[in-house]
Amino acid sequence: MALAVIGAGLGRTGTMSLKLALEQLGHGPCHHMVELILHPETAPLWERAAAGETIEWDQLLAGYRATTDWPACHFYRELAARYPQAKIILTVRDPQRWFESTQATIFNPEFLRQTQHRVMGRFVELAILKTFDHRMHDRDHLLAVYERHNVEVRRCFSPERLLVYDVAEGWTPLCRFLGVPVPAQPFPRANTTEAFRERRAAESGG
Repeated sequence: MALAVIGAGLGRTGTMSLKLALEQLGHGPCHHMVELILHPETAPLWERAAAGETIEWDQLLAGYRATTDWPACHFYRELAARYPQAKIILTVRDPQRWFESTQATIFNPEFLRQTQHRVMGRFVELAILKTFDHRMHDRDHLLAVYERHNVEVRRCFSPERLLVYDVAEGWTPLCRFLGVPVPAQPFPRANTTEAFRERRAAESGG
């Protein structure tokens, strides 16, 4: 099963909502960071990829039709080259809101430590922390990296292959891009900052 959709958007840009939407549209299963919780045995392969080793993408992503979020978004160029027929979706949101969301969720120091040790291993250090130069709370720096990433994705792909997409736009642009009918069901909204915090509190017994 080859990838049909590659998500190039960074975490906290609606990647979980996109995962659920793609699966509802028949482009699933979709790989997202949560898949590492279900399949921790794949973490060493993502670490090797982040260290620059050659990876058999067909093996690592066997059974998936799409990807969103980290770790896969770190390798959007490699995946796009390996799967030339796949379409690329760059999820975006207001930069300031993106920064605030990262600080409350995935870049929260406690969550970063737990994720690094319990879920993603050295991938966090080799890819995510390195991408942001370990300056995870420097607003201006993070926003510059965020904007640079989005500009680079736009530069890499033709408009025919790339959808720049805010999940707040709902079904219409996504379905038009993928060439599928618009579902009758509401567009999925998942993993908001509030939901993220509630889930973390429940996991910690708080």
